[in-house]
Amino acid sequence: MIRVAAVGDIHMGLDSQGVLRPALETLPDCADLLLLAGDLTRHGTPEEAGVVAREMADLPVPVVAVLGNHDHHDEKPDEVTAVLRDAGVRVLEGEGTVVDIGGERVGVAGTKGFGGGFVGRSGSEFGEPLMKEFIRYTRRCADGLRTSLDELAAQGCGVRVALTHFSPVPDTLAGEPLEIYPFLGSYLLAEAVDTAGADLAVHGHAHAGTEHGMTSGGVPVRNVAQPVIRRAFTVYHLQRRETAGAAATASEAAAG
Repeated sequence: MIRVAAVGDIHMGLDSQGVLRPALETLPDCADLLLLAGDLTRHGTPEEAGVVAREMADLPVPVVAVLGNHDHHDEKPDEVTAVLRDAGVRVLEGEGTVVDIGGERVGVAGTKGFGGGFVGRSGSEFGEPLMKEFIRYTRRCADGLRTSLDELAAQGCGVRVALTHFSPVPDTLAGEPLEIYPFLGSYLLAEAVDTAGADLAVHGHAHAGTEHGMTSGGVPVRNVAQPVIRRAFTVYHLQRRETAGAAATASEAAAG
């Protein structure tokens, strides 16, 4: 059994130091790794990233993250990424990482993702160059996610998790205004997950959304934006694909 802790949209600022650390120090009691689903900072400054880095430094479990739209706001995502990586956080964008948990190879594939909408009500690569680039950027993110999941399977990962900031499905957006769904996620991310296969998809971004959803291919999707889960993190239990048929159990552990 693999215990995956996850949270997104913690939006840490310069006044946030120490807010999460007491809860994070309980992780060894309930989780084997921690996933951060983007929007780790308020404005994407390296100084705010430093607050996050100190909060995550030397945790007793591996930490894997993707950036969110807030982390890009100051237009310094590479600097934000470098600060987090210096603290030992594995920051992913169109790539995967393998975590060894008790001899089990657990793969995490990550991308920020982007918007575009969902089946039947989505943008397309047609018309103005800006519109075409909007959707092409989302497609590139989805392609990177799919390739990373495939590579993790080839590396013998018995458990694979897709980590994004934007949502792959509309299910977990329930509660948000319908008008902004196209800016909260894209069906292309779900297509990538279903094509390559995963045991769980985790995202944030939709603060007024819903925790539980599923891709059309049956992969459980969880919105772990902190305003949704209302705690420092939540934990999901996963089992090996060969023995459990690729399923995520319901959330059961929390700290806050």
